[in-house]
Amino acid sequence: MLIEQLKLKNFRNYDDLNITFHNKVNVIIGENAQGKTNLMEAIYLLAFTKSHRTTREKDLIQWDKSFAKVEGTIQKRNQSMPLEITISSKGKKAKWNRLEQKRLSDYIGALNVVMFAPEDLTLVKGSPQNRRRFIDMELGQIQPTYIYHLGQYQKILKQRNHLLKQMQKRKQQDETILSVLTEQLIGHAAIILEKRFNFLELLRKWSTPVHSQISRGEEKLEIEYKPTIEVLETANKEKIETTYLQEFQKIKTKEIDRGTTLIGPHRDDLVFLINGRDVQTYGSQGQQRTTALSIKLAEIELIKSEIHEYPILLLDDVLSELDDYRQSHLLNTIQGKVQTFVTTTSVDGIHHDTLQKADLFHVHHGMVTN
Repeated sequence: MLIEQLKLKNFRNYDDLNITFHNKVNVIIGENAQGKTNLMEAIYLLAFTKSHRTTREKDLIQWDKSFAKVEGTIQKRNQSMPLEITISSKGKKAKWNRLEQKRLSDYIGALNVVMFAPEDLTLVKGSPQNRRRFIDMELGQIQPTYIYHLGQYQKILKQRNHLLKQMQKRKQQDETILSVLTEQLIGHAAIILEKRFNFLELLRKWSTPVHSQISRGEEKLEIEYKPTIEVLETANKEKIETTYLQEFQKIKTKEIDRGTTLIGPHRDDLVFLINGRDVQTYGSQGQQRTTALSIKLAEIELIKSEIHEYPILLLDDVLSELDDYRQSHLLNTIQGKVQTFVTTTSVDGIHHDTLQKADLFHVHHGMVTN
């Protein structure tokens, strides 16, 4: 999978940009606040229909303009295909092969991207929300129906929390509506949990050998999923639904007292273990970074195994955060097989064949020169 061309209109600090990329490694060089990460954000937006930096989509539109547009020509399964995302005050439109998609979940998966940025180094030691978001974004790429169920779950969850808040304040006591919303929530929660279990099995398969290799065989990485209900990862959808229903019945009074939904995929977490010890609590900074790197490299192979093409890799100011050994391992792994975009303030000090053979792009005040 490749991005052949990228066009930006009124996007961040780019008025009008049309750029063609190399099919292997593209290094984007520039000082801070010149627009390097904006290019990465545009590619990410083209894949996920959302930014990795902000939830305020109006921030993507230049302040005096009415819309922003990101267009890309990608090569997928040896076919050239246009993609387009337009953001305006009226909302967001996504086109795949010039056809507007009615649901964004129908669009996601057109372009597969793995991003590795400094904030991803906090995947291990950051909040559970970071780890849930990681699962949601990566799983959504290979199973777009997951995005649909996640969206429905979040919509019903919001309604259910609102009702629980009203019941807490004694403004409403209609338990029939609560039962209906609970049943609807469980239907989507069971599908989400089942798909997450399957995804984690794949992630383990790819990350364990990668981590062993990076740690020179000294460390064994394990990943545990921590659901809010007691259920085996081998459980099917019906078993998960039954378990959720039983648990919701047990905690109904407590949820009304607190005015919020206390169990479900929105409260689950991941735990990373090295040699049986929790990396978040007991791991060194080096071990935490190696774990994050292992997960990202495993993602690349996982996506390849599922869609039969390598995704595009975005390395946003992350090389400078890795020591020479981890840096070399990363670059050796992607060499010659993954179209990669690297942002950096300088290539000085990075002595690797991959970057020596790369296409260099210089960014200054929203202008890009090759």
